[in-house]
Amino acid sequence: MDQAGPASNTVPVELPRGRHSGRLDDKGRLKLPAAFVQFFESLPEKKLFLTSLDRSIAQLYPIAEWRVNEKFFADFRANPTAARNILFNANDLGADVEMDSQGRITVPASLRRDLKMEGEELHLMASKGHLEILTEPQ
Repeated sequence: MDQAGPASNTVPVELPRGRHSGRLDDKGRLKLPAAFVQFFESLPEKKLFLTSLDRSIAQLYPIAEWRVNEKFFADFRANPTAARNILFNANDLGADVEMDSQGRITVPASLRRDLKMEGEELHLMASKGHLEILTEPQ
């Protein structure tokens, strides 16, 4: 007899594949495509971390995935200076965010400004457990 209950029959929601389009509204919010909303809503923790590691591509991490990254950077011994610099960028531009009831996230002003996201078409793609948000090359 299955002791796990009804949830054991549910198929985990995966991040969608392919490139999806988006744009910030006048309040700096990004409306996520339905497939991404479904993925993030399926997670046990609703908090997300929105940041950039390289000051050119934004990343939206489920908070559990971001905690794994924080541990990786803290334990990285091959080049601790590089790890500190990447983590500095992430914390400097990043913020905890949550999706609202309409599937929107608010992009921090510093991230919008540094990545020149306002008024631009954005490209959303899944990558290794998180969402990457790219602007058009300048």
